Amino acid sequence: MSLQNLVGRSLETVEPDRAAIGRLLAAAERNLADARLAGLSAETRFDASYKAIMKCAMAALQANGYRTLTSQPGHHQTALQTLPLTIGLPNERLIVLDALRKQRNLADYQGDPVPAQTAAECFGQAQQLLADVKAWLAAHKPKLA
Repeated sequence: MSLQNLVGRSLETVEPDRAAIGRLLAAAERNLADARLAGLSAETRFDASYKAIMKCAMAALQANGYRTLTSQPGHHQTALQTLPLTIGLPNERLIVLDALRKQRNLADYQGDPVPAQTAAECFGQAQQLLADVKAWLAAHKPKLA
């Protein structure tokens, strides 16, 4: 699979935009700050952390000249599954992120509770992905960082 192969099906091409990437990463940082707030439920911490993960994945796509087609189902899955192509994320990490996506679907669409341990895992994964995306940008696309 290549990113270009997904154009028209789940991705569209865009001009990489430093300001858009900056806004996405800043939003991810705000989501992580929100997830740190005392007194939040595990579900709310999980949701804020998951949003940070998605914003990081969208920033990585944007830096490579793509965006998900949000009008198509599965755009969260697409954004995550392209991370090995956009920033070289190892497949082992992708498996964890995809499991968090599935947990998010269960929580959002079936009302399943989110255990505190899962919320903490999501937060840690979001922090690491934010660091990974920033490091990749600095190394490979410094004009967009």
